[in-house]
Amino acid sequence: MAKYMLIMRGTDESNAALMAGFEELAATTYTYIEELVKAGVFVAAEGLDDAGRGVVVDFSGETPVVTDGPYGETKELFGGYFLLDVASKQEAVEWAKRVPAVRGSKIEVRRVAGDDEMPQDNEERAGSESTGRI
Repeated sequence: MAKYMLIMRGTDESNAALMAGFEELAATTYTYIEELVKAGVFVAAEGLDDAGRGVVVDFSGETPVVTDGPYGETKELFGGYFLLDVASKQEAVEWAKRVPAVRGSKIEVRRVAGDDEMPQDNEERAGSESTGRI
């Protein structure tokens, strides 16, 4: 089994459509999550708040610069995710095809790297094993 993240990406237009039909989408999403749980592949799912309420920490210069909201030229925004523990990438893709979504949105499917794929000689990593944080 491997973990895969189904990353929900939307545009301003698809996000507006999502809000217009939110109650119906919420109900179908709840049903979808129940199916994931029954199949034994559900790990987690979360939606994110409006990107305009967040901040961006930019590390392109000498010191980090914090600005309000998303990057100015963003065409798609990460809106939430489902985390699944499935047997294969193809199984993750099949579940992604069933995500309740609005026209214009996209689902990116990415494998979550396992602990054995992380550098083992990193001193910070060794200290993080007890806290679960890197």
